[in-house]
Amino acid sequence: MHARIIAALLCGCAAASTAVADTVVVNDQVQIRESQTPTPHRGSTMSDVEKQFGAPATRHPTVGEPPITRWDYNGFAVFFEHDRVIHAVVTGG
Repeated sequence: MHARIIAALLCGCAAASTAVADTVVVNDQVQIRESQTPTPHRGSTMSDVEKQFGAPATRHPTVGEPPITRWDYNGFAVFFEHDRVIHAVVTGG
């Protein structure tokens, strides 16, 4: 159940904007270089994120059980379960 909610949120985020990463094909295999955009670490609290990165541009309503919340910043989105970071996604905005 958790994985389905997170997958749906991540797909929605990906559809809303383009991910920032360099892709290269080496020996017929795609390799991705990680973005240098700083993002919050997994397990950080909402308070920690706001102290480090400021107020988000958008706070989306909480959905599901357990409650999942998304905050959008310029360049990345942060997903929380309850008040803890579970994932941060670099976006093109």
